[in-house]
Amino acid sequence: MTARILITGAAGGLGTLMRPRLAEGDRVLRLLDIAEIPAADGGENVEVVQASVTDMAAMEEAMSGVDAVIHLGGLSLESSWERTLEVNIDGTHTVLEAARRQGVTRVLLASSNHAVGYAPRSDGEAGDYLFPRPDTYYGVSKVAMEGLGSLYADRYGMDVIAIRIGSCFEKPRDARMLSTWLSPDDAARLFEACVAAPSPGFRVVWGVSDNTRRWFSLDEAFALGYESKDDAEVFASEVGTPDPDSLAQRHVGGVWCGPEFDTAVKEAGK
Repeated sequence: MTARILITGAAGGLGTLMRPRLAEGDRVLRLLDIAEIPAADGGENVEVVQASVTDMAAMEEAMSGVDAVIHLGGLSLESSWERTLEVNIDGTHTVLEAARRQGVTRVLLASSNHAVGYAPRSDGEAGDYLFPRPDTYYGVSKVAMEGLGSLYADRYGMDVIAIRIGSCFEKPRDARMLSTWLSPDDAARLFEACVAAPSPGFRVVWGVSDNTRRWFSLDEAFALGYESKDDAEVFASEVGTPDPDSLAQRHVGGVWCGPEFDTAVKEAGK
């Protein structure tokens, strides 16, 4: 069992879902976010740190005594280029560099399906590695995240796993998520597998449940020891039938490939 795990972005949606699910035995969860994090409740074995992933000194301090890092921190939605660069790209570099300086060799990076958003959705499963085709500035930041992870693994011998997360919520919110959903319980199982896998080096894996309608291969995740126990199909009657001709179904990135996410044009006022 990994004794102390640092979770960045611990106050966010995914971090909040993982907090109780990654608590195990005497493990300490060091929870970091720039936002306020609820204090330890009852017998929780947590350490709370309020800091930004862009602050190198704070991140180095947060890495002290850590066995592994789960980097969830950053902007989770499309934003301006300046903010995306500062928080998501520079922030990821800061996390990896702080880990290197403090001798932390296992880092999990929360990448996204939006790193390959413009890839057309095929009728079969997409392979473990799709060439980057980002759909937004956010997607570009995830491509950069994967590139930085690869660099730190190859140059410094770190074990870095980039997880292209589909849609991690308590349950699917729309018909598209019948294919992309990652249940919170499966997310915890995937993180545990990635933390425990012996000497993985650099990997890119898909973060989805073993859904009946899933679009993505889980071979690489399975090879690391991941076992999915959930399937979005149990929610099919709640979210309706996907429209195969809709934008949400044509590309991996769904509606993020549409004009409402054209941030550059909006910033230019054209």
